[in-house]
Amino acid sequence: MKESLRVLLTTVALLVSASANAQQVPDPRVADLIRAGKLRVALFLPAYVKDPVTGEIRGRGTGTITVQIAQTLAARLGVEVQLLGYPTPSAVAECLKAGSCDISFTAFDLFGAAEIGYSPPLFILPFTLLVPAGSPIGSVADADRPGVRIAVVSGHESTRALSRTVRHAELLGAEIPDAAFELLRTRQANAFASHILVLQDYSTKLPGSRVLEDRYGANLAAIAISKDKAGWLAYVSEFVEEAKASGLVQRAIERAGVRGIRVAPPGNPKPSGRS
Repeated sequence: MKESLRVLLTTVALLVSASANAQQVPDPRVADLIRAGKLRVALFLPAYVKDPVTGEIRGRGTGTITVQIAQTLAARLGVEVQLLGYPTPSAVAECLKAGSCDISFTAFDLFGAAEIGYSPPLFILPFTLLVPAGSPIGSVADADRPGVRIAVVSGHESTRALSRTVRHAELLGAEIPDAAFELLRTRQANAFASHILVLQDYSTKLPGSRVLEDRYGANLAAIAISKDKAGWLAYVSEFVEEAKASGLVQRAIERAGVRGIRVAPPGNPKPSGRS
């Protein structure tokens, strides 16, 4: 009887040990990422702050949310997170394609679906306009008139959405948000189009300016990964859906203290397929 009990206890111990060891085996889909020991995250710098002395990158606005999510993903993988700043969306796309970075937080389908894959969206960020003091523009429809010039960031999802909406206004493209804002500040443009948090930030730099209540579209923020990393994309997509369902994304939004955005619903919209 004692011998049988000893055998039973030994068997249970072996099963428990085997189970623990199995849990420590890396998910094969991300085994190479885990071996590398770090998660390199490409960030479009206007949503982040880079310390000029230390080079450390910190989030601001939605950037605060995405940094929290990146840190949680890295912790789940058991690797360190490395934040890398890039000046333009196209530079972010190139680093993903070249393998110089592992993931990025971008608008869903920002770069098309030919070479870049996307997780399900994390959160929804509305697009609107910033207008200067005394502007007669009270809505997006008011801005869509001949002679009205709207400053935009070239290649940004907010610009693509606006181009599908306006019929008469002229869009003045700039490479980065600071340059687009400068067009508004110097009265070369009558309005500045972007997502609401960017415009709220810039409105503090232009006394009397207004962020319109009107909306013309929304940014679906997602995680972008090179299309040849199908295993990574599947793993990260599962992580995103779990993060939304568990309340992790909502808590990140609340900790960031930002207004006007909400958690995206479950599921993945179909990419446009543009290249």
